[in-house]
Amino acid sequence: MVPLQYLDAVRGILDFLQETQLPAVEAAADLVVHALSSGGAVFCGEIGHGNQGDFLNRAGGLAAVQPFKFGLGITDPVAKALQDRPRPAPFERDLETIRFAMTASNLRAGDVLLVSSVSGKNRGPVEMALAARDLGVKTIGFTAMPYTRQVEALHPSGNKLFEVVDVVIDCGAPYGDAAVDVPGYDFKLLPVSGVGMTVAGWLIWGHVIEKMVEAGTPPSVFMSINREGGKAYYDQSVAEYQRRGY
Repeated sequence: MVPLQYLDAVRGILDFLQETQLPAVEAAADLVVHALSSGGAVFCGEIGHGNQGDFLNRAGGLAAVQPFKFGLGITDPVAKALQDRPRPAPFERDLETIRFAMTASNLRAGDVLLVSSVSGKNRGPVEMALAARDLGVKTIGFTAMPYTRQVEALHPSGNKLFEVVDVVIDCGAPYGDAAVDVPGYDFKLLPVSGVGMTVAGWLIWGHVIEKMVEAGTPPSVFMSINREGGKAYYDQSVAEYQRRGY
Protein backbone atom coordinates (compact mmCIF):
# COMPACT_ATOMS: atom_id res chain seq x y z
CA MET A 1 0.00 0.00 0.00
CA VAL A 2 1.58 3.26 -1.18
CA PRO A 3 0.77 5.41 1.90
CA LEU A 4 2.37 2.83 4.20
CA GLN A 5 5.41 2.59 1.93
CA TYR A 6 5.80 6.34 2.10
CA LEU A 7 5.53 6.32 5.89
CA ASP A 8 8.24 3.65 5.94
CA ALA A 9 10.43 5.85 3.71
CA VAL A 10 9.92 8.82 6.02
CA ARG A 11 10.79 6.71 9.06
CA GLY A 12 13.96 5.72 7.22
CA ILE A 13 14.83 9.40 6.75
CA LEU A 14 14.23 10.13 10.44
CA ASP A 15 16.40 7.17 11.45
CA PHE A 16 19.12 8.35 9.06
CA LEU A 17 19.10 11.83 10.57
CA GLN A 18 19.33 10.45 14.10
CA GLU A 19 22.07 7.94 13.27
CA THR A 20 24.30 10.10 11.05
CA GLN A 21 23.51 13.81 11.12
CA LEU A 22 23.54 14.86 14.78
CA PRO A 23 27.23 15.93 14.65
CA ALA A 24 26.47 18.12 11.63
CA VAL A 25 23.38 19.49 13.38
CA GLU A 26 25.53 20.45 16.37
CA ALA A 27 28.13 22.10 14.14
CA ALA A 28 25.41 24.06 12.36
CA ALA A 29 23.86 25.11 15.67
CA ASP A 30 27.26 26.29 16.88
CA LEU A 31 27.58 28.54 13.82
CA VAL A 32 24.16 30.06 14.51
CA VAL A 33 24.77 30.51 18.24
CA HIS A 34 28.12 32.19 17.59
CA ALA A 35 26.53 34.53 15.06
CA LEU A 36 23.62 35.52 17.29
CA SER A 37 25.87 35.92 20.33
CA SER A 38 28.29 38.12 18.41
CA GLY A 39 25.95 40.63 16.82
CA GLY A 40 25.38 38.59 13.67
CA ALA A 41 22.24 37.65 11.78
CA VAL A 42 20.84 34.38 10.47
CA PHE A 43 19.25 34.15 7.04
CA CYS A 44 17.44 31.31 5.32
CA GLY A 45 17.69 31.12 1.54
CA GLU A 46 15.43 29.05 -0.66
CA ILE A 47 15.45 25.52 0.76
CA GLY A 48 13.43 24.24 -2.18
CA HIS A 49 9.75 23.98 -3.02
CA GLY A 50 8.87 26.51 -0.34
CA ASN A 51 10.15 24.37 2.54
CA GLN A 52 12.05 27.31 4.00
CA GLY A 53 8.69 28.80 4.96
CA ASP A 54 8.44 26.24 7.73
CA PHE A 55 11.36 27.94 9.53
CA LEU A 56 10.07 31.50 9.29
CA ASN A 57 7.74 33.19 11.75
CA ARG A 58 6.51 29.89 13.14
CA ALA A 59 5.02 29.04 16.53
CA GLY A 60 7.80 27.62 18.67
CA GLY A 61 10.44 28.92 16.28
CA LEU A 62 13.26 31.42 16.50
CA ALA A 63 12.44 35.05 15.85
CA ALA A 64 15.98 35.58 14.57
CA VAL A 65 15.63 33.39 11.46
CA GLN A 66 14.97 35.73 8.56
CA PRO A 67 14.38 35.08 4.84
CA PHE A 68 16.97 35.79 2.19
CA LYS A 69 15.52 36.23 -1.27
CA PHE A 70 15.99 38.65 -4.11
CA GLY A 71 14.77 39.59 -7.55
CA LEU A 72 15.94 41.89 -10.31
CA GLY A 73 13.62 43.64 -12.70
CA ILE A 74 14.89 45.60 -15.69
CA THR A 75 12.85 47.81 -17.98
CA ASP A 76 14.93 48.44 -21.11
CA PRO A 77 12.97 48.10 -24.37
CA VAL A 78 14.84 48.25 -27.67
CA ALA A 79 13.69 48.41 -31.25
CA LYS A 80 12.73 45.12 -32.86
CA ALA A 81 15.71 45.51 -35.19
CA LEU A 82 18.06 45.42 -32.17
CA GLN A 83 16.60 42.47 -30.27
CA ASP A 84 18.99 39.91 -31.74
CA ARG A 85 22.19 41.65 -30.67
CA PRO A 86 24.76 39.39 -28.96
CA ARG A 87 24.30 39.18 -25.19
CA PRO A 88 25.82 37.23 -22.29
CA ALA A 89 24.49 33.74 -21.75
CA PRO A 90 21.43 33.75 -19.42
CA PHE A 91 23.22 31.56 -16.88
CA GLU A 92 26.15 33.97 -16.65
CA ARG A 93 23.74 36.84 -16.04
CA ASP A 94 22.10 34.77 -13.29
CA LEU A 95 25.41 34.32 -11.50
CA GLU A 96 26.16 38.04 -11.75
CA THR A 97 22.71 38.80 -10.32
CA ILE A 98 23.36 36.54 -7.32
CA ARG A 99 26.71 38.21 -6.65
CA PHE A 100 25.20 41.67 -6.92
CA ALA A 101 22.23 40.82 -4.68
CA MET A 102 24.42 39.38 -1.94
CA THR A 103 26.87 42.26 -2.03
CA ALA A 104 24.03 44.80 -1.90
CA SER A 105 22.16 42.94 0.87
CA ASN A 106 22.32 43.14 4.67
CA LEU A 107 24.64 40.13 4.79
CA ARG A 108 27.76 40.89 6.82
CA ALA A 109 30.85 38.94 7.85
CA GLY A 110 29.96 36.65 10.76
CA ASP A 111 26.36 36.11 9.64
CA VAL A 112 24.98 32.67 8.77
CA LEU A 113 23.14 31.75 5.57
CA LEU A 114 21.23 28.52 4.90
CA VAL A 115 21.37 27.33 1.29
CA SER A 116 20.09 24.20 -0.38
CA SER A 117 20.25 22.01 -3.45
CA VAL A 118 18.98 18.47 -3.05
CA SER A 119 21.05 17.25 -6.00
CA GLY A 120 23.86 19.64 -5.10
CA LYS A 121 24.53 20.27 -8.79
CA ASN A 122 22.68 23.54 -9.40
CA ARG A 123 24.53 26.74 -10.15
CA GLY A 124 22.57 29.21 -8.04
CA PRO A 125 23.07 27.69 -4.58
CA VAL A 126 26.75 27.04 -5.29
CA GLU A 127 27.24 30.65 -6.37
CA MET A 128 25.46 31.85 -3.23
CA ALA A 129 27.78 29.77 -1.06
CA LEU A 130 30.87 31.03 -2.89
CA ALA A 131 29.70 34.64 -2.65
CA ALA A 132 28.95 34.14 1.05
CA ARG A 133 32.48 32.85 1.58
CA ASP A 134 33.89 35.97 -0.06
CA LEU A 135 31.76 38.11 2.28
CA GLY A 136 32.85 36.22 5.40
CA VAL A 137 29.37 34.74 5.84
CA LYS A 138 29.17 31.18 7.19
CA THR A 139 26.99 28.72 5.29
CA ILE A 140 24.92 25.68 6.17
CA GLY A 141 24.12 23.60 3.11
CA PHE A 142 21.22 21.16 2.82
CA THR A 143 21.77 18.46 0.19
CA ALA A 144 21.40 14.71 -0.38
CA MET A 145 24.73 12.95 -0.60
CA PRO A 146 23.44 9.74 -2.25
CA TYR A 147 21.96 12.00 -4.96
CA THR A 148 24.82 14.44 -5.42
CA ARG A 149 27.41 11.68 -5.84
CA GLN A 150 25.64 10.58 -9.05
CA VAL A 151 25.27 13.92 -10.84
CA GLU A 152 27.58 16.36 -12.60
CA ALA A 153 28.10 19.89 -11.29
CA LEU A 154 26.64 22.71 -13.38
CA HIS A 155 28.57 25.56 -11.76
CA PRO A 156 31.57 26.75 -13.82
CA SER A 157 33.86 26.07 -10.85
CA GLY A 158 33.01 22.37 -11.08
CA ASN A 159 31.92 22.38 -7.45
CA LYS A 160 28.78 20.93 -5.94
CA LEU A 161 27.09 22.43 -2.91
CA PHE A 162 28.64 20.11 -0.31
CA GLU A 163 32.10 21.21 -1.46
CA VAL A 164 31.60 24.94 -0.84
CA VAL A 165 29.63 25.25 2.43
CA ASP A 166 30.92 25.32 6.01
CA VAL A 167 28.54 22.66 7.35
CA VAL A 168 26.82 19.99 5.25
CA ILE A 169 23.43 18.64 6.28
CA ASP A 170 22.60 15.43 4.40
CA CYS A 171 18.82 15.07 4.24
CA GLY A 172 19.19 11.43 3.20
CA ALA A 173 17.07 11.55 0.06
CA PRO A 174 17.94 8.91 -2.56
CA TYR A 175 19.06 9.58 -6.13
CA GLY A 176 16.14 11.27 -7.84
CA ASP A 177 14.59 12.16 -4.45
CA ALA A 178 11.49 9.96 -4.80
CA ALA A 179 11.35 6.87 -2.62
CA VAL A 180 8.25 4.72 -3.28
CA ASP A 181 7.56 2.09 -5.93
CA VAL A 182 4.07 2.63 -7.34
CA PRO A 183 2.60 -0.02 -9.66
CA GLY A 184 2.39 1.24 -13.25
CA TYR A 185 5.55 3.38 -13.11
CA ASP A 186 9.12 2.33 -13.87
CA PHE A 187 10.68 4.86 -11.49
CA LYS A 188 10.05 5.75 -7.85
CA LEU A 189 7.51 8.40 -6.82
CA LEU A 190 6.88 10.59 -3.73
CA PRO A 191 9.88 12.72 -2.67
CA VAL A 192 11.41 12.67 0.80
CA SER A 193 13.93 15.54 0.68
CA GLY A 194 11.42 18.05 2.02
CA VAL A 195 10.79 15.91 5.08
CA GLY A 196 14.50 15.44 5.67
CA MET A 197 15.43 19.10 5.29
CA THR A 198 12.54 20.39 7.36
CA VAL A 199 13.21 18.01 10.23
CA ALA A 200 16.96 18.67 10.08
CA GLY A 201 16.29 22.39 10.20
CA TRP A 202 14.18 22.07 13.31
CA LEU A 203 16.88 19.94 14.91
CA ILE A 204 19.28 22.83 14.32
CA TRP A 205 16.92 25.51 15.65
CA GLY A 206 16.06 23.41 18.70
CA HIS A 207 19.74 22.91 19.48
CA VAL A 208 20.36 26.65 19.07
CA ILE A 209 17.61 27.44 21.57
CA GLU A 210 18.95 24.82 23.99
CA LYS A 211 22.53 26.11 23.78
CA MET A 212 21.57 29.75 24.20
CA VAL A 213 19.34 29.00 27.18
CA GLU A 214 22.22 27.10 28.80
CA ALA A 215 24.49 30.09 28.16
CA GLY A 216 22.04 32.42 29.91
CA THR A 217 21.03 34.20 26.71
CA PRO A 218 17.66 32.67 25.78
CA PRO A 219 16.65 33.77 22.27
CA SER A 220 13.30 35.25 21.36
CA VAL A 221 10.85 32.59 20.22
CA PHE A 222 7.28 32.71 19.00
CA MET A 223 4.12 31.38 20.57
CA SER A 224 1.11 30.60 18.39
CA ILE A 225 -1.08 33.69 18.11
CA ASN A 226 -4.11 31.38 18.07
CA ARG A 227 -3.77 30.34 21.71
CA GLU A 228 -4.73 32.46 24.70
CA GLY A 229 -2.15 35.17 25.24
CA GLY A 230 -0.37 34.17 22.05
CA LYS A 231 -0.63 37.48 20.23
CA ALA A 232 0.76 39.46 23.15
CA TYR A 233 3.64 37.00 23.54
CA TYR A 234 4.33 37.14 19.81
CA ASP A 235 4.45 40.94 19.83
CA GLN A 236 6.77 40.88 22.84
CA SER A 237 9.08 38.41 21.09
CA VAL A 238 9.24 40.58 17.98
CA ALA A 239 10.11 43.61 20.11
CA GLU A 240 12.83 41.66 21.94
CA TYR A 241 14.27 40.42 18.67
CA GLN A 242 14.34 43.95 17.26
CA ARG A 243 16.04 45.23 20.43
CA ARG A 244 18.66 42.48 20.85
CA GLY A 245 18.99 40.89 17.42
CA TYR A 246 18.09 37.44 18.77
